[in-house]
Amino acid sequence: MDAYDEGSSARAARPDTPSSAAAQPAPAEAEPPPLPFQAEPPFQAQPPPPQALPARRAGIAALSFRYQIVAALALGTVALAACAHLAMVFLHVAPSNTVTKQHGQAIDDWIYPEFEQNWKLFAPNPLQQNISVQARAEVRTADGAVRRTGWYDLSAQDGAAIDGNLLPSHTQQNELRRAWDFYVSSHDAENRPAGLRGDLSERYIRRIVLLRLDRENAGGRGAVIERVQVRSRTANVAPPEWSDEKIDTRPVFRELPWWPVTPDDVPLARDVKAEVDAR
Repeated sequence: MDAYDEGSSARAARPDTPSSAAAQPAPAEAEPPPLPFQAEPPFQAQPPPPQALPARRAGIAALSFRYQIVAALALGTVALAACAHLAMVFLHVAPSNTVTKQHGQAIDDWIYPEFEQNWKLFAPNPLQQNISVQARAEVRTADGAVRRTGWYDLSAQDGAAIDGNLLPSHTQQNELRRAWDFYVSSHDAENRPAGLRGDLSERYIRRIVLLRLDRENAGGRGAVIERVQVRSRTANVAPPEWSDEKIDTRPVFRELPWWPVTPDDVPLARDVKAEVDAR
């Protein structure tokens, strides 16, 4: 028994036996090295939430009370002027009525010449003609000879001055045209005047022509204009290419008689010429 026990103990004490190897605990895994010390960031207070800004006023509301009153008065004045202008234009183009009979002169003073209305553009049968006014002069030269100039196309001169001009003058646009319409409406086909308006229209267009020719230095330096003659050139506007309408586009001339230059016309022309030369 002792030998058996001793043998058993000897076998149990052998390190190479399987039982002894299983009885030994497994080696523990190596722990990672500790991280370096990191200081915590200091405590920071959170900013308060943004507050909504008051709505920004625009327009007149952004002005002070005193300037609001000034702006309101200015807008009211403009509105009243616009209403008055529209009323004047309406009364000008409206048929004859009690208001136009009583205040016709005031209406005309407001409308002419800047706000003149030409409703021929909107007529059922608008004008389809090109009308140009031309003039020539009989002059006495510095050496005493008398000769006639060629025809000056006054309408073409106005057209050249208006073309490309953003702000053409009222004179360039309407003076000559209105003068010719005035003459035609106050004379018959034989150029005979109809009442006092006929004589007035003759003097009006004669003085306009004299100013234009004198400005162009008709006849040369030192020449004196003794008589002027006016004519109109009327030509129908050609129809478009797609139209089958046949229209005679040959020009038709209407020549007026020669008008002598009166002493009342000459000073005005000389004053204008002196002003032009001074420029």
